[in-house]
Amino acid sequence: MSRRVVHHVALARAPRGLSRHARRLEHQQHKRQVKRATFRDCGRRCVYCGTALGLENATLDHVIPVSRGGSHLPGNLVSACQPCNQMKGALLPTEFFARYPTAGQNFMRFARAVHRQLKRGARRAVSLAYAQAA
Repeated sequence: MSRRVVHHVALARAPRGLSRHARRLEHQQHKRQVKRATFRDCGRRCVYCGTALGLENATLDHVIPVSRGGSHLPGNLVSACQPCNQMKGALLPTEFFARYPTAGQNFMRFARAVHRQLKRGARRAVSLAYAQAA
């Protein structure tokens, strides 16, 4: 049997620490830009309770949670205060708005940049919650 000889050539590359650091900075800047854009699109308010927020108080909330198949795209992100974000947790919008119909009304009012389908679902959940309460 013949032996195969493989020659490895080492190529010059940038130091590893610098490229990781640069990527991390880019990622942080991207997250900051997304948060600012989402905050602006939601009228600088919590979309669930309607309270005015500062950029340092605002948290990003995934309308459809990532654990339930939601994405990190801007159409799935809204600004929320910390208590509302924790209250919502990993609930789907229909489940959350069925429990808290006023949050659904505020969502329809303040969440301007979310997908239409999410707003339609919020409208249905709120109307069903009020119908069941009556």
